[in-house]
Amino acid sequence: MTDWAAVRADDFAVPADRPLDELVGELSGLLRSADPVQRDGVAYSTLATWIGRGVLGAGQLSELGDEMARRFGDAELQARTFAPLILDCIVSAGVYEASWVPPFERWYVAETDLRGYDAELGWLHAVAHGADLLGTLGLYPAVEPVEMLRLGIGRLLTPTEYVWRDMEDDRLSYALACTLTRSELTVEDAVDWLVPAFTGITPLGLTIDPVNTNTTRTLRALYVFVDRGVRLPDTSEPTLIPHAAEIKAQLVEVLRQVTRSYF
Repeated sequence: MTDWAAVRADDFAVPADRPLDELVGELSGLLRSADPVQRDGVAYSTLATWIGRGVLGAGQLSELGDEMARRFGDAELQARTFAPLILDCIVSAGVYEASWVPPFERWYVAETDLRGYDAELGWLHAVAHGADLLGTLGLYPAVEPVEMLRLGIGRLLTPTEYVWRDMEDDRLSYALACTLTRSELTVEDAVDWLVPAFTGITPLGLTIDPVNTNTTRTLRALYVFVDRGVRLPDTSEPTLIPHAAEIKAQLVEVLRQVTRSYF
């Protein structure tokens, strides 16, 4: 087995004593580890660095992407939640397969364990990690942006007893904002994905509903992005979101349901 701590200490230089495919296979296996040091500190950090540096060829990235897509059905929570991070790296590197999207969509709305952090397993972050991939797919020309917007609202409105507390709302709002920058979106496309929220969240009441809390926090953050623009990956200045006035008006009407006494 490779001394991955030494690899990390050597600025992630690729070991010369083993074929690259073997190294990638070992790292892929470590992504399923319940040990956060092995999974996050070794496997993810090394693979993300190598992918970003162009170490892996298109064929290797495609094979790794297929493996990550299968991980969405893995029995281990940490295996499922780290799959979108690697797919995000792969798609960001320019390799994309349409077959990866349906497994991701099915998992993202169906995942029930939404904890950000576990004392033993470390960072899990299903919502945030999925949001990162959603945003990357939302910007990818081969992916229909409306599909990602609908996925985002679907995740928000899926019943849960867990209130997000580790910036999941910010990560998902950023992903939605990135997707809304797509120029092919019509006004109807840009606002109609929010329609399910009118029945998916409950009116203002005395009880605390995690779906209400998660949704309103995310949509409030999204309002700021729509109002001020969003800094896309690898850009230094914010990109303005088309149809901003119409989107903000729709967001206000959604938020008014649970904050009607405030505005």
